[in-house]
Amino acid sequence: MLRRMRFLRDVLERALTRLAEVGADPADDEEARLQKALLVLIAILILPISGMWAVLYLAFGGWTGWVAVIYGVVSIASIVLFARNRDFEMLLNIQLVDIALAPTLSMIPVGGFLPTGGVGLWGILAPLGALVFRGPTSGIRWFVAWLALFLGSGIAAVVLDSPAPLPEWFSNVMLALNISVGGTIVFTLLALFARQRSEALAALRVEQRYAENLLLNILPGSIAERLKSNPRTIADQIPAASVLFADVVDFTPRSEELTAPEVVGLLDRLFSHFDELAERHGLEKIKTIGDAYMVASGVPEPRPDHAQALARLALEMVAAMGPGGAVGDLRMQLRVGINSGPVVAGVIGRKRFLYDLWGDAVNTASRMESHGVADRIQVTRATYELLRDEFVLEPRGTVTVKGKGELETWYLVGPKGVTSGS
Repeated sequence: MLRRMRFLRDVLERALTRLAEVGADPADDEEARLQKALLVLIAILILPISGMWAVLYLAFGGWTGWVAVIYGVVSIASIVLFARNRDFEMLLNIQLVDIALAPTLSMIPVGGFLPTGGVGLWGILAPLGALVFRGPTSGIRWFVAWLALFLGSGIAAVVLDSPAPLPEWFSNVMLALNISVGGTIVFTLLALFARQRSEALAALRVEQRYAENLLLNILPGSIAERLKSNPRTIADQIPAASVLFADVVDFTPRSEELTAPEVVGLLDRLFSHFDELAERHGLEKIKTIGDAYMVASGVPEPRPDHAQALARLALEMVAAMGPGGAVGDLRMQLRVGINSGPVVAGVIGRKRFLYDLWGDAVNTASRMESHGVADRIQVTRATYELLRDEFVLEPRGTVTVKGKGELETWYLVGPKGVTSGS
């Protein structure tokens, strides 16, 4: 059974591929090509059935078989015309009208519902086709129209007292065939539609995952979730956080000697390594500004060890730039500054989101970097107070900072209990 289902699926796939060429337009997208192929496939599947029905009804004295012949002629003509003019709406309209009228009206002269074997049931393909190709609103309208035609034709046959020339056993056989074969066609149509919908949903899920990954590359995970669930202004007051700025020493004059790809490639390798380190420590990269790198700890999720975590990151960043380090072969030096305190965090922009930090603590951290020394990590008193129990810090003295005056600063050396040679 499974092998037969696979064979049928392969046959349908090959048929769809060949039929997609009928009325094909180079400007069609994938959905348009699939819809055209599906409609032509359904129309062609019904043709041999209508031919067989015409032969059977005519053989047993039911001249309504000629209606099936007319249906087939109209259907073939519409497909040939479609292959020339590529007018999908024209083909769909003709097919819907053809399948809605032919089987239902043919019940009138042959006695109604039962004497014709319920041939009017085939008309249900019209509203189903409208549902698949035009949507629920059109499908409902066509269903109401078909139902009115079906019931009206059956009632008209009774009122007109139309003769029933077909044998009772033949009518019973045709009823069984109309229900079973018609049901098979309906099931095939719905199966193809379901597959089309499943593929479309799968493609949509892929696009959604891609969009979510892009959003996560721009924003912290928790912020991205908040933005997706409630797209409003996001602004948080963080009472305690630490901020790090790092800058490549003398990068501008060096970059003037490099080509554009070399400059971008160098910074990409350096900052990609910093990204890995920040992620390993559970810290949030905020942004890069030219050859400067900004990362924060304690945002957007508060953490009591924000200063300690950022200190460990800073030490690894400087070590990575040194001889034998992960990016030591780049032969660059890093200047790092850290400060701790309250910050404001939020998302700005509409076209290009940016998660950023503001406040005096951020400005001071930037000053610690710009007034620092190559290969050293300069911290403020606020950060020193948070680190002194676990880290070795070397007093630098006071530094004159524009807008801040004299600030007492320290150099972060390393964790306590770890010697410089280990």
